[in-house]
Amino acid sequence: MSSPKRSIMWFRRDLRIGDNPALLAAIEAGDEIVPVFILDKKLIEITGSKRLAYLAQSLHSLDESLGNSLHVMVGDQVEVLNDLMKRYGATSVHISTEFEPYGAARDVRVEAAGIPLVRTGSPYAVAPGRVLKPSDATPYKVYTPFYRAWCVHGWRKPAETPKKINAVKPLESDRNFPEWQMPTDASVTIAGEKAALTRWKLFQKSGLDSYDEGRNLAGIDGTSKLSAHLKWGEIHPRTLLAELGDSKAHDTFRKEIAWREFYADVLFNNPHTDKDYYSARFAEMRYDKPDAKFDAWKQGKTGYPFVDAAMRQLIKEGWMHNRTRMVVASFLVKDLHLEWQLGAEFFEHHLVDFDVASNAHGWQWTAGSGTDASPYYRVFNPIEQGKRFDENGDYIRKYVPELAHLSAAEIHEPWLFLDGYSKGYPERIVDHAVERLESLARLQEIKADKPQDPRV
Repeated sequence: MSSPKRSIMWFRRDLRIGDNPALLAAIEAGDEIVPVFILDKKLIEITGSKRLAYLAQSLHSLDESLGNSLHVMVGDQVEVLNDLMKRYGATSVHISTEFEPYGAARDVRVEAAGIPLVRTGSPYAVAPGRVLKPSDATPYKVYTPFYRAWCVHGWRKPAETPKKINAVKPLESDRNFPEWQMPTDASVTIAGEKAALTRWKLFQKSGLDSYDEGRNLAGIDGTSKLSAHLKWGEIHPRTLLAELGDSKAHDTFRKEIAWREFYADVLFNNPHTDKDYYSARFAEMRYDKPDAKFDAWKQGKTGYPFVDAAMRQLIKEGWMHNRTRMVVASFLVKDLHLEWQLGAEFFEHHLVDFDVASNAHGWQWTAGSGTDASPYYRVFNPIEQGKRFDENGDYIRKYVPELAHLSAAEIHEPWLFLDGYSKGYPERIVDHAVERLESLARLQEIKADKPQDPRV
């Protein structure tokens, strides 16, 4: 009797069995699959504790979906895959295509070592590099026309969930699940495909139809909170897009998915911009050196309640509301005059949903050095942003207990009230109005032709 034909399914950023074209291709290629996740020591070294603990949970969830047949291996990818191919007689290794610099380079290295990678699908609805200007077939540099072209390009419907997965049973020595534990003071969303689908259904019922209004309000549960699930591929953007309608709220949510895909496209076409300036001129700007003010920003002790609430949310939950991500980024670059890379690196350490393209280009957009079509220099006012998007102060009270005793009228500017500092809240480390003018003056030194924003 001949031995069964086998193929390897190498999981990376696609920790799910539903809507996973690479998994279907692996199943189609043989009688049995060898499901494997390879722990990458280089990535582990630069990954924060909350994200590692989340990954550990996600791997257990995937393993359960695969009937406890997931191989979790530690070592060089080439060596691990070669060993598995020899042991099981596998003739192909199936993957979802990676486009970010590190993953793409890793896969090229694996192929160069003689391992046949079969690429099917990607972490995106539309793969980076696909959406091009019809006039000259070059990449888009501005989001809005990219979004229109992305919609015109369209995407496939979700792939079917396999009814049955025949997988080889791993040896005990192949079950190297990491024992990363979530920090005791952290409160992070539950990992895994089931959790992702549950959250999506909840959001559809409670938040999707009002998303255009609710997404900016930091004090309510108005966002999908699917970013970590998308980052690890526990749910695919196609799954979300397939259930969206044409309402303003649904279109606003579709645009947020497109932002993720736009930034992936920008990084694919400009791979140096994960660390370097997209607009090179901004490297010439005068920046300050990180000091005690930078430490205060990291600890959520700037003296600006909306900023501090956001930073403390990041530290505790490994996640931050999208509106406040822009506010704290603006504060770091425009009020403290520090380079965006410092903040991006801090986010990389703490965010469970860290995505290299979205993080780098979200920061660059706010810093003014990225893909921004606006004809002015944007500076977020941390006081007015709080009043507008946390009007009653609920978000601030949740994360800054030193201010919980203040009323909605007092909480955004505690320095104006007798009782504002009575519970130990720190005084402001800078005067926003002064630093805003300083920031604009520094801009003029490198970009004298760019007018200021009269609305800020």
